[in-house]
Amino acid sequence: MTELVTYTSADHVATITINRAANMNALNEAVIVGLQAAWRRLQSSDDRVAVLTAAGDRAFSVGADVKDSPKEMWQGVPSIGAQTSKPVIAAVKGWCIGGSYVLVQMCDLVVAAENTRFKYPEAQLGFTGGLIASAVARIPHKIAMEFMLLGEDFDAHRALAAGMVNKVVPTGEEEAHAHAWAKVLAESAPLVVQGLKELSLATLPKSPAEAAAIARDQLLGIKHSADGAEGRKAFGEKRTPKFRGE
Repeated sequence: MTELVTYTSADHVATITINRAANMNALNEAVIVGLQAAWRRLQSSDDRVAVLTAAGDRAFSVGADVKDSPKEMWQGVPSIGAQTSKPVIAAVKGWCIGGSYVLVQMCDLVVAAENTRFKYPEAQLGFTGGLIASAVARIPHKIAMEFMLLGEDFDAHRALAAGMVNKVVPTGEEEAHAHAWAKVLAESAPLVVQGLKELSLATLPKSPAEAAAIARDQLLGIKHSADGAEGRKAFGEKRTPKFRGE
């Protein structure tokens, strides 16, 4: 995991933090790789829930770093770049733009500070990764289309009314509220919490971009597996490979 994404744990609650405050937490390759590693660590750990936060006061994140764009933005998105059956709560404040909203969209619960501003300007900029299209399965269709296509700001209260967030709290209190919910989940029955999340994800429709990203993650896992390396090595050495399912 990179220093641009930190993972701390206490009482079965993981806190995953994006640490690029000087760059308004813009998502570069190191951040995306760090987030993917964090989701994998969460899934394999004893932690039962995660709170996703970001450093600084101005922004949760301004989206992809245009000077250092990540190779595969989807890899940092929970339940897409790395599968996790454990709930993730986003604590959001300030600007949340473009791809960073996709991170929030794929979290299970969202606490927004009053100064939060959501924005998806990709239609006006001329590019998109497509994962935003899953918004139509999570909020009303017309509102999703307005948000995706017009590039206009949604403040915290508009986002609350649209169902994009669960609650709005005074700025500076968003992490405390997220951790209060995390404590409830950490003390709840893990099998029930995880089971309900898994069933919910299976119930939600997936956009083509989301389904493709999940499939690509699975295929990359096979490609970079120990068995994959063994197969290539055995082929070069003209011998029978010894696969271990790893």
